[in-house]
Amino acid sequence: MINTNSRLFSQAARCLPSVGLAALLAISSASHAGSREQALQIHNRIAGVPPTEAVLAQMSSSIEAGQVADAVRIAMSNEAFYRVTLKNMVTPWTNRDRTVFAPLNDYTATVIGLVRDEADFRTVLYDDVIYTSNAGGLPAYSNSNNNHYEAIENQGVSLKDTLVRRPQSSVNGLPADATSGVITSRAAAKAFFIAGTNRAMFRFTLINHLCRDLEQVHDTSLTPDFVRQDVSRSPGGDSRVFLNNCVGCHNGMDPLAKAYAYYDYEFDVNADPDGLSGSIHYNAEGTIDPDTESRVEKKYRINANTFKYGYVTTNDNWQNYWRQGMNVHLGWDSSLPGSGTGAKSMNMELAHSQAFASCQVEKVFQNVCLRKPADSTDRSKISEITANFAASGYKLTQVFIDTADYCKGE
Repeated sequence: MINTNSRLFSQAARCLPSVGLAALLAISSASHAGSREQALQIHNRIAGVPPTEAVLAQMSSSIEAGQVADAVRIAMSNEAFYRVTLKNMVTPWTNRDRTVFAPLNDYTATVIGLVRDEADFRTVLYDDVIYTSNAGGLPAYSNSNNNHYEAIENQGVSLKDTLVRRPQSSVNGLPADATSGVITSRAAAKAFFIAGTNRAMFRFTLINHLCRDLEQVHDTSLTPDFVRQDVSRSPGGDSRVFLNNCVGCHNGMDPLAKAYAYYDYEFDVNADPDGLSGSIHYNAEGTIDPDTESRVEKKYRINANTFKYGYVTTNDNWQNYWRQGMNVHLGWDSSLPGSGTGAKSMNMELAHSQAFASCQVEKVFQNVCLRKPADSTDRSKISEITANFAASGYKLTQVFIDTADYCKGE
């Protein structure tokens, strides 16, 4: 019997250049992918390793029955989903170089634990939570080193089976109301609270969790009343540089970054210049920094003579000026006040935005589909998956399910 589809395909192929032929082959392969091929694709993308024959058969049966979610959950039950896929996705969030080649740490482990437990993923930025392993033979969690997590990795301890949720305040000494999810993890403090003026913590939180750098939120129309003293109002002697460039970032960032005013990463700069043995520090109630005569860390007064009439930080109250102007489109939660005190409430402001939700979907899309959204169809799907993410109670597993389903024929 003549295969009509094959004959038509051959006739069409002869009329195409080599690039067009390759594209047609890809389209044909995707459109005719059977349940077995789709199952293999899902498992490879979700777990990063090939499935056993038994698992492949089970996933294929689920797909044939129209239960793609069940097939994806089978793939997510593989240890490699946690040890490879999630770790590789999250690790760049934990360091300034944004490299995947960094050891497991409390930031990464906490994200993995929240995904596994199908928690409201927004709490990653503000809950009193940390995940450690309950496996035997491991060093205890320490606020001054990463030995616990490096041992988990070096010894091949299961992230799927041994991670346990704990109050962060029970291990790092912070008051419960001063904890703020992964933002106050040791790894984040070491990377982003170290030295500087704590603007780095805010900037990298924006990059990692709202998928925007400061250039994407630049708005010169806002009031600059919280711009600190260390920002020159006439860089290079030209005030236009400040008015047209610098102010567009600082007028929104500085009133929000006030929330981090009581935090630092402390280490012995002489004996330990890289801060390998440092730890997060927080000026609790009643603590007075002699340099600021308040609870504010002295780093907030760095270069105070640059523009002495600039804003002087005296507390950790914050305001979100981005609720007006062009950054309204970030989708702020109208049930929240848009101002508050401390890191926990400020990071909740960020986590409850539409930008946070869509950012998580975009990151999963790139990790599962192995590409960025390319066209209107992809962007429409991103919007649909983001809506499902919210409807699920912000379970990131739902995003993996929906994305794997969408890309299973590629």
